[in-house]
Amino acid sequence: MRITAIMFIPFVIIALTNLGCADDPKDRTEKEEVEMATLEIISDAFKQGETIPRQYTCDGDDISPNLTWDRPPDGTKELVLIFDDPDAPGGTWDHWIVYNLPPDEAGLHENIAKEVPGGGIQGKNSWHQSKYGGPCPPHGPAHRYIFKLYAVDKKLELPPGATKAEIESAIEGHILAQGELMGKYGR
Repeated sequence: MRITAIMFIPFVIIALTNLGCADDPKDRTEKEEVEMATLEIISDAFKQGETIPRQYTCDGDDISPNLTWDRPPDGTKELVLIFDDPDAPGGTWDHWIVYNLPPDEAGLHENIAKEVPGGGIQGKNSWHQSKYGGPCPPHGPAHRYIFKLYAVDKKLELPPGATKAEIESAIEGHILAQGELMGKYGR
């Protein structure tokens, strides 16, 4: 039997009709609406898009800046913080990973060393260390450094030193809200 264009038209119409329904805001579930929520994350050290002060970089004291954030949405079981450089020459460079942060923590103080408040756990950065590593770009134009905060609806059962890839895999489909703070640094 030979398939003609006329026989194919009903299938195209059905497919296009179904695509149109998916974009109807009335068809979104409550969870999808919550997933679009944002968290504001800020620092007293620098504002969105500004230069990260030297003391928080490898050229200074290499300490973490203070960070504060909004209260996460109801249903949040823990917070995850990922700090990376998407402009690194070899691909995104992970500078700091913190997970298992309790949802009632309103931020992190400056100079987090080994102990993370509230029982947070530090993951392994691109230097293969479980600690903060500040901006340290090669000489040239400034890089963007992004603190990403995620509110997730489950407790992560990951051991200390988990990588960003392991954490991203664990939180996939469980993000209730997220926020970003971007600073720049160049040498």
